[in-house]
Amino acid sequence: MEYIDNLPPMDLMRSEKMTFVQLIIPVESAHPAITYLGQLGLLQFRDLNADKSPFQRTFVNQVKRCAEMSRKLRFFKDQIQKAGMLPSPRPASQPDIELEELEIQLAEHEHELIEMNGNSEKLRQSYNELLEFKMVLQKASDFLVSSRSHTTAQETELSENVYSNDNYTDTASLLEQEMQPELSNQSGVRFISGIICKSKVLQFERMLFRATRGNMLFHQGVADEEILDPSSNEMVEKIVFVVFFSGEQARSKILKICEAFGANCYPVPEDMTKRRQITREVLLRLSELETTLDVGLRHRDKALTSIGFHLTKWMNMVRREKAVYDTLNMLNFDVTKKCLVGEGWCPIFAKIKIQEVLQRATMDSNSQVGIIFHAMDAVDSPPTYFRTNCFTNAYQEIVDAYGVAKYQEVNPAVYTIVTFPFLFAVMFGDWGHGICLLLGALVLISKESKLSSQKLGSFMEMLFGGRYVLLLMSIFSIYCGLIYNEFFSVPFHIFGGSAYKCRDASCSDAQTVGLIKYSDPYPFGVDPSWRGSRSELPFLNSLKMKMSILLGVVQMNLGIILSYFNARFFNSSLDIKYQFVPQVIFLNSLFGYLSLLVVVKWCTGSQADLYHVMIYMFLSPFEPLGENQLFWGQSVLQVVLLLLALVAVPWMLFPKPFILKRLHTERFQGGTYGLLGTSEVDIYEEPDSARQHHHEEFNFSEVFVHQMIHSIEFVLGAVSNTASYLRLWALSLAHSELSTVFYEKVLLLAWGYDSLVIRLIGLSVFAFATTFILLMMETLSAFLHALRLHWVEFQNKFYHGDGYKFNPFSFASLADDDD
Repeated sequence: MEYIDNLPPMDLMRSEKMTFVQLIIPVESAHPAITYLGQLGLLQFRDLNADKSPFQRTFVNQVKRCAEMSRKLRFFKDQIQKAGMLPSPRPASQPDIELEELEIQLAEHEHELIEMNGNSEKLRQSYNELLEFKMVLQKASDFLVSSRSHTTAQETELSENVYSNDNYTDTASLLEQEMQPELSNQSGVRFISGIICKSKVLQFERMLFRATRGNMLFHQGVADEEILDPSSNEMVEKIVFVVFFSGEQARSKILKICEAFGANCYPVPEDMTKRRQITREVLLRLSELETTLDVGLRHRDKALTSIGFHLTKWMNMVRREKAVYDTLNMLNFDVTKKCLVGEGWCPIFAKIKIQEVLQRATMDSNSQVGIIFHAMDAVDSPPTYFRTNCFTNAYQEIVDAYGVAKYQEVNPAVYTIVTFPFLFAVMFGDWGHGICLLLGALVLISKESKLSSQKLGSFMEMLFGGRYVLLLMSIFSIYCGLIYNEFFSVPFHIFGGSAYKCRDASCSDAQTVGLIKYSDPYPFGVDPSWRGSRSELPFLNSLKMKMSILLGVVQMNLGIILSYFNARFFNSSLDIKYQFVPQVIFLNSLFGYLSLLVVVKWCTGSQADLYHVMIYMFLSPFEPLGENQLFWGQSVLQVVLLLLALVAVPWMLFPKPFILKRLHTERFQGGTYGLLGTSEVDIYEEPDSARQHHHEEFNFSEVFVHQMIHSIEFVLGAVSNTASYLRLWALSLAHSELSTVFYEKVLLLAWGYDSLVIRLIGLSVFAFATTFILLMMETLSAFLHALRLHWVEFQNKFYHGDGYKFNPFSFASLADDDD
């Protein structure tokens, strides 16, 4: 044991040692000190004002100012994106400016942009109105000219047939009145011209018809140009219309309907000379407005480009300042109101670095008083902090997704780095598919520097974050595929010839009948001659099933051994004697013995039935084994192991609760009696003491029930967890059979035809099935099953996972403030 204690500490095995510290910072040094600590990123502050609302804190005004500046910067960013530009990813070199100066600059830029946007909107609105007016003049002129020519052509017929009627004025229709100028003037036929969106024109015409009861004439024509909608900033197709009507009441109705549908009406004179003159004036003003809009747009783009050069730097600066003041709000003033008091956690290795940056902050602020930094005792459990790199971080995230390790608890990520990709590969073993995964992982790793600086989608971000997990999974898949001798389900004689050959020269089908063993076993992996034989499936099932049991028992034993290191580290001898020892005995008396039988059967080539051995070990432990005996003394060993397993159950259940009750009684026996006439305060009753011990009532029934649940869970879990590892066999078999089906029933079937088209179709279907089913769905399935084996079957033997992460104040971890 001394040898184990003297071993150097393993990286990631246990979380970093933490210390609870207190800072007493003069007010003039507070801002630079917090800024330097944010740059260092190794101190987690505790909120000393948790009972106060955000508006009751000291630096609430500064936080509001930073939030307002963030709003302005988001406004600038939106304007730059709307203009089709991108902010410069590399901040322009500019001398550092103070927050107050930046606030003034942002206010000026915002005022300038709002004014330019307002002027641009007014000019754009005027431009659109003139453009619509121009199109209405053109289309309405066409309507009026065609209407007059139509009138002249039918004038004679109307005079002969209709106008001879004395009562014509009372009975003439609107269309006939329009075509007779004299009559139109007498009855007051007028028109309204305008423009409307194409999507509304059908409803608009229907509404006009109903409102005037059909006493109107509606002409429409598609506008020659699309018009920019200022609200949506999109080009909209519009329709020019002319409505002929009679009467003032109809006019008011039509104008109201136009207003309701958002149609813009424009006056068009009947005189052609006036129309031409107005058209010339409109074109001239349009030309002037185009020039003015172009100049204004260039000026606005120039201002946005100038802002874009510094936008990234300004956003980072404001984000950091807001984070600094949010952190300062977690500190308290001392009684003199001249110093700020803060508390928090930091790793022990970071104390020297923190002291250095605090000294630098004191010097930069020209403070006469230094910053006091000292360690304190704490009642709360420290946070958990593991120093990871780009390789180990993904495995640590897999473990943390189950639960963050308790402070200084054994970290499963150390073993997960190897066991997780290996168990995945046991289910995914095919070295052809493994090469495909390897190529994908290498592509992600080769583009690491480029992709890490980009904003990726959720799926791509997850894939990129697990690139090194994918790398090891692919390498282990190639290894297990070589053991299974499968390359897209096809076996290869990579390590030499087969150990089997045909019985005689007349053997026509050497893959199914007539094979005999003539040399030493195949040097590595499964002999390729098993592929296609009648005993292929029983052989591979037996191999993979027994291998799954062996791997499961080994990993569960590893979990129990790690519980010993946990108990030894936390000086819990009770857990070693009454949990670790009986758990090891129980698990290995049953399933460790089964694993031994599997290995002995493999080594000796025995035909013993292990199902029969294990079942009758419980039903008839004293009966002779007969032909199922694998080694001398097996019957006696079985009885001994069965008795040990039976003894281990009460060993786990009863001693620990009673010993805890006795220890609690001895610890607090007489603890309520104190010395009379002494001024010392009993440490158990000292208020606000960091080492205060609370007289918690010992509930024996609760402790006993908890221990009983734990014991029953382990006993039942030993059976269920061992059976759960059979998923390694099941998924490996499913993957192999799917690969065989796609190869034989798709690729080989298509290759049996002489048609090039059928072969290409077969190859395409095979590639599609391999990519989307075997390389994507099967990869996800094997990944999730490996995850379950680690979270449930492995980690529940030793891992509590009830800690909380170390979350230091760090500028590097600041996210974009979108609030």
